[in-house]
Amino acid sequence: MPSSGVFEALERGLIYFPSRRLLATPAAAGLVYEDVWLRARDGVRLHGWWVPAPSAATVLFFHGNAGNIGDRIDTLAIFHRLSLSTLIVDYRGYGQSEGQPSELGTYQDAEAAYEYLTKERGISPARLAVVGRSLGGGVASYVAARFVVGALVLESTFTSIPDLAAELYHVPFLRQVVRTRYDNLSRVCARRCPLLVVHSRDDEVVPFRHGRRLFDEAPEPKDFLELRGSHADGFLVSAETYTAGLKRFLTSALGLDTAAA
Repeated sequence: MPSSGVFEALERGLIYFPSRRLLATPAAAGLVYEDVWLRARDGVRLHGWWVPAPSAATVLFFHGNAGNIGDRIDTLAIFHRLSLSTLIVDYRGYGQSEGQPSELGTYQDAEAAYEYLTKERGISPARLAVVGRSLGGGVASYVAARFVVGALVLESTFTSIPDLAAELYHVPFLRQVVRTRYDNLSRVCARRCPLLVVHSRDDEVVPFRHGRRLFDEAPEPKDFLELRGSHADGFLVSAETYTAGLKRFLTSALGLDTAAA
């Protein structure tokens, strides 16, 4: 019978799809940026980008399970048009970051990113929005439940990995055997900041009902933004709706205005 280590390796292979090669940098969108190197508490070295903007508000962005930060230039450009400074960091095993991905590892990576912003850059937690897309929502909700932040945005995010796996593979008992959790449902209830849930009815990977359930069960203050478009491009297909909704939410949640898109 395969060992637990074999099962864990197989599970990681079904969840994480990292790429080492960076296909672009923020310069491709005309953005000024700095390379950032962080050290997680277990010693893993992480790579990211700091993209400054005029506003006093900052976004800590966690990307999805495939590719790396080089595939998120469109997202960085949207944040910059809203005058939001952004830190985006590759999880361990992605891009130029060391190590291999795991749930615990992504949490340690997120802690390093949060500490970099609040301690090294002196960013006020009250002016920090944590934004997670798809798998990144599981990392963002961890940060919002554990640390002080000004706002949490979950885009195209599942209630939990076991819930999603049971639905995708039509095997209910997977809820009991899948070890990777990313339990967003419990964490949106534990957070202490305004929440925005963003989801597309056309999402073919994470069903729309996951976003609705996250919203319905989360306590106030909260808001919901419905998009159209696929799991990967809803924020682009519905760019006007997405940008306007994000601006409206952050204006209220962070207590300041952002520049017009």
